[in-house]
Order: sequence, then structure tokens, then C-alpha cells
Amino acid sequence: MTQHGLKVETPEQMRALGERLAGLLRAGDLVVLTGELGAGKTTLVQGIGAGLGVRAPVVSPTFVIARVHRDGRLPLIHVDAYRLGSDAEVDDLDLDADLESAVTVVEWGEGLAERLSPDRLAVRISRRTGQIGDDIDGDDVRQVWLSGVGPRWADVELG
Repeated sequence: MTQHGLKVETPEQMRALGERLAGLLRAGDLVVLTGELGAGKTTLVQGIGAGLGVRAPVVSPTFVIARVHRDGRLPLIHVDAYRLGSDAEVDDLDLDADLESAVTVVEWGEGLAERLSPDRLAVRISRRTGQIGDDIDGDDVRQVWLSGVGPRWADVELG
């Protein structure tokens, strides 16, 4: 497993990180995002979408559970697993059908999405405790940990 940590201070930096990660991603990749509410997970996915050339707005799929963006260099499947409580509910989304041909990003996926692939990029976003808000602001610095799991990520430089 490869691991890299970095500090992210603004929404622009979070989007830029997503764009940089998009350059590493290929069809079949699974990205599992972890972080509390308002940590910047969707902002990161917006950057991944931009880096993949997605033209449609990338917004949180909280109420629809999953959105598929097919207008980039690779399809982007953006999943919000916040309201999913079991492996069976993940199975109901039928993510396996498109997994090999798309980049799949799962917010709140820790403990649910890992079984979709032995290879994944795990992204953990944390911020100082006690801060509230949906967006990153200048006083709300995030620490982002990138961990490549499995043979796919063994030789990928995340730093």
C-alpha cells in the first residue's frame, strides 16, 4: 500500500488535487472517499470530474445515491453511500456493471465499497474538530491522506 498526506487550505486547492488525481485514474478505478460532513469530498469529486473532462455540473448525489457522467474522457460514476447501510443496498446499485469501463468514486464508502474491487484509492479527508460548514474556508484547513490499495496502485506515485 502506498500512502501520502498533504494539507489543503482552500476549495480551489481541493479541486486542483482532484484534477491531479484524475490524471492518474483509468477505467476500472475505484476511489473511496472518507470524511465528515462538509470535509470537501464533493469538492474533490468536482476536481476529478474537471480533470476527466466532465462538462456537466458535478453535485452531491445524496438524494439520487448515484450519478453517471458520460461526457468526459472516461465515464465518472459518483456515488453517495451516506444513506446506504448494508452490502445488499450497495449491490442494488449494480455498480459492478460499469466498474470496468468507468472511474467510480464513492463518498462515505468506507466499510461498504471496498469489496467492489481489491484495488482502490482510499482518500481520507479530515479537518479540525469543532468547525461546521459545507464549504472549505481559509480558516478550515484539511488534511488529505491518499492510500493506494492493491497491485494497481503499488507503483503509482501519489505525492
